[in-house]
Amino acid sequence: MDNLNILIVEGNDPKNNEFFIKSVKTSCSENLKNLVLNLEPNSKIKIIHPTNDDQTKIALENIENYHGIIFTGGAMRLNDMTNEIKKHIKFASNCFKYENKILAICWGLQICSVAAGGKVAPGKNGAHIGIATDIEINQDGQKNSIYKNKKLKFTSPAFNYDEVCEIPQGATLLSSDKVNKVMGLYFTSGKSLIWGLQYHPDYEYWQMISLSSARKDRIIQNNHFKNEKDFQKHIDYIKEEDKKLDFKNRTCEIKNWLEIIKKN
Repeated sequence: MDNLNILIVEGNDPKNNEFFIKSVKTSCSENLKNLVLNLEPNSKIKIIHPTNDDQTKIALENIENYHGIIFTGGAMRLNDMTNEIKKHIKFASNCFKYENKILAICWGLQICSVAAGGKVAPGKNGAHIGIATDIEINQDGQKNSIYKNKKLKFTSPAFNYDEVCEIPQGATLLSSDKVNKVMGLYFTSGKSLIWGLQYHPDYEYWQMISLSSARKDRIIQNNHFKNEKDFQKHIDYIKEEDKKLDFKNRTCEIKNWLEIIKKN
C-alpha cells in the first residue's frame, strides 16, 4: 500500500498552539505531517482539533477511510481536566470503537491511556526537559514491531512533566528510563490497537532547545534547575547529544508504525 490515508489529532489548544508555532515554527500536528510526508511522500493527511465538534464529527463519520491515526504531543496537563481536555479524551474513546491502528505520542499517550482506563499524574522522578536519556527497551519491547531495528538503549527528544502512573488493563510496557517507567506502551482498547511513546521521535533537538528556552523562567521557578547556570548546562548537554543523533534512529518508531499500517 503506497497511498496512506492518515488522521493527525492536534494535541494543543489554540493558546499553546500559538506558543509552539512561535517557538519551533510549526504546530505539533504540522510538524508530524511534515515528517510523515518525508517518510511516506504519497500519504494523504487530515489534521483535526478535538475541541472542534464539527471536525471530530466528520472524522468519526469517515473513520474507516483512515489507515492510521496519530495523537500528537501538547502542552496541556491531564490533572487540569478542563472542558478542552475532556473533549480530547472523548474523541480518543470514540476512536476506540473502531478498528484503528493508533500512534500516541507524549500527550497523545497520556490521553489515550486515560481514555482506556489508565491514570496520569505528575512525574514522581521529575520531568523530561527537552531530552530523555538512556531509554531502555525491555524484552517485550524487543518483540514489538514498533521497535524493529531500534537501538536497545537510546536518547531522544522529550518534554513532559506528567507520566502514565497506571497503565490500562492488559497493556504491555515496552520501554522505560530513570525518569518515567512508562516510556513505551502497547495496548488495545475497544477495537483499536495503540502504540504509545512518552518521548518525541517527531521532534529535533533544536526544537526542544527552543521550547526549553522559551519556558526557561517557569522551568527554573518550578525548581527543575537550581539556577540559570544549571539550565544552560542542560541546554549544552542537549546540543552535544544532537551531534550523535541520526535521523533514521530518531524516527525509527514512526517509520515502523507506518509499515504496520501499510499492512492493513
